[in-house]
Amino acid sequence: MVQPAGGQGGATGSPRPDQLLAGARVLLGVSGGIAAYKAAELARELQRAGAEVQPLLTAAGEQMVSRATFAALTGRQVPASVWDDPAAVEHVALARWGQVLVVAPATAHTLARLAAGLADDLLTNVALAFPGPVVVAPAMHTEMWEHPATRANLEVLARRGVRVVAPASGPLTSGDVGPGRLAELEDLVAGVAAALTRGQAAPGDRPGRGLTGARVLVSLGGTREPLDPVRYLGNRSSGRMGAAIVAEALARGAEVTAVAAATTVDPPAGARLVRVETAQQLYDAVLAAADAQDVLIMAAAVADFRPKRVAEGKLKKDQGVPEVVLEPTPDTLAELGRRRRPDQVLVGFAAETGDHLAGARKKLEAKHLDLVVLNHVEGAHSAFGADDADAFLVDADTLEELPRTSKAAIAARLLDRVEALRRRDA
Repeated sequence: MVQPAGGQGGATGSPRPDQLLAGARVLLGVSGGIAAYKAAELARELQRAGAEVQPLLTAAGEQMVSRATFAALTGRQVPASVWDDPAAVEHVALARWGQVLVVAPATAHTLARLAAGLADDLLTNVALAFPGPVVVAPAMHTEMWEHPATRANLEVLARRGVRVVAPASGPLTSGDVGPGRLAELEDLVAGVAAALTRGQAAPGDRPGRGLTGARVLVSLGGTREPLDPVRYLGNRSSGRMGAAIVAEALARGAEVTAVAAATTVDPPAGARLVRVETAQQLYDAVLAAADAQDVLIMAAAVADFRPKRVAEGKLKKDQGVPEVVLEPTPDTLAELGRRRRPDQVLVGFAAETGDHLAGARKKLEAKHLDLVVLNHVEGAHSAFGADDADAFLVDADTLEELPRTSKAAIAARLLDRVEALRRRDA
């Protein structure tokens, strides 16, 4: 709900995935990772949200889960290859039928074939003929996920506007644990819904390319201010919101710089990644890059204070309780507000307790921002570490409430607003 800035938030908010997917025609590509069994669950969840699902299995995918399983789940025949009925030119017919193409799981091999534009089986033929929004959900062992070739292939896909639903960290095959696990079903469904929304955007826009060529900087994660070589003052930020914004900006065709403090998730591949730890390092990195940016979105949770003195050695109990004296950290957002060009869009985040709307409006005015994203950070409503959140988008004239929804959906709505601001200033 969007309403004048003095009012109370409404209950409608952004559409839910089940509203966005009602009647949607989804092409579901399944490649040959162990996570292929989860694609059967994804097909069921997409159908529960109201979508029609057409499965497309690679030969390796069929080694994991049979075509018969997907046919029984979806009620649709699952073709095996382009040679089933050459006269029907099935790959073109399927590409014209679908509204969104999602590949989940997307193995390293499948990502490489998509990036290279190969057309050596039914799925890749359909992908090459498909004009609409594309979502890939990588799943593989950590070593393969982190290999430079995989990262380079993801960068190629991201530049084309492909939406990447980043893998999670957790148990893998062979008892291993690490990043590379297929994203959770909720995140996959939200990613498909968000991609479909972009595909139905403004008339004449190329799906998923609303920020084509725009330079967008996103800060994310939580800073850590050292007390000694072992301990630090930190916060509860996971970086999930910032990572969702990076993914959404990449999907819209932006050139993204991600300045990442401590996170529990990997920033999506395709962005230029700058790692920092402290508020001072974040300040230096952001200000060094700011002049070249069209959009600056400061989603990082930055410490307001740091220890005035950092102990050279580890503080020990037998030395007594240390007295910690704090000093202010540099205010990155305020400095950006002072330096900003008239044509730059500047977005801040406010994590508030108590009178949260008053705090957000004060930040909006004091730091010369276009927009503030307000999150609750207390009790059951806390956004820290969660996959979803309550949020308000606050500008000088309006207050838009986004009741509890996925961070991917919040990122999509935020960048809708950013695009509107850019059109206003054009």
